[in-house]
Amino acid sequence: MIVLENEALKVSISTSGAEVREVLNKKTGLSYLWSGESTHWGRVSPILFPIVGRLKKDQYKLNGKTYHLSQHGFLRDVEFTVQAQHVDHVSFCFESSDDFLDVYPYRFQAVIHYALKEQSLNVRWEIKNEQKETMYFSIGAHPAFNVPLTSEEKAEEYTLAFTSAVGKRVTRYELAKSLIKEKESAETIEPISIQASLFKNDAFIYSHIDHVSLLSDRTGHGVEVDLAAFPFVGIWSSYNQSNGTMAPFVCIEPWYGLADTEDTSGQLKEKIGINKLEAGSWFEANYTMTFI
Repeated sequence: MIVLENEALKVSISTSGAEVREVLNKKTGLSYLWSGESTHWGRVSPILFPIVGRLKKDQYKLNGKTYHLSQHGFLRDVEFTVQAQHVDHVSFCFESSDDFLDVYPYRFQAVIHYALKEQSLNVRWEIKNEQKETMYFSIGAHPAFNVPLTSEEKAEEYTLAFTSAVGKRVTRYELAKSLIKEKESAETIEPISIQASLFKNDAFIYSHIDHVSLLSDRTGHGVEVDLAAFPFVGIWSSYNQSNGTMAPFVCIEPWYGLADTEDTSGQLKEKIGINKLEAGSWFEANYTMTFI
């Protein structure tokens, strides 16, 4: 486990999946990230690549061939090497091998950077296409934040608030059997009080959001996520259909990609939200989480 630290925060990151496992406020003792306890969800903040969400029938077509790939892809389960490490920042690297060519026919390099500054953790992704042809991919984050942060609070005392991109209409998407359907379009999104029923039908997704906050109405503690330039953000918690309750966390997920739609052609090149990277080129994106 790699540990980053400054005066405000202590952050633990695993080399497995380059996944952040804990964010601890050194002054208040608040632990912001879900524990990964498997009763609700056995992960904490996985990186989603080369797809975000689920493919229809868990398969896609590329250049006349059909490939099978499970939800969210495989990068979250690979072992990264530490490229550079300092007290408040670290870089992880993964070079793809032939082991994945049967599910994703591209060779690539993934570099994941984490940097602490005051009460914020910046996450920066770099993806290099090492093929001699155009590469198609999606990438996303999936951090789960504790809600509530303390045993004295209830999830219903927390509010999600959104700032939309200037000049852009926001589209809301929902999931039906893990596939995307468009719901509605609006100029702005009103704040949402956390309640289990929000997640009865799985995640909900917005386009063109620059900033999301998830804060306690009682204490003001929580997290703010800056994701300007990301095309989508997903909001999710694990929902128990048998008793109508949600898990004690909420995920705020900056995405460059989406699950398939019900009427998808299945062609990777035509997939909604797909990214195109020319041979030898780099893709870069970053978002920042501020812990309050």
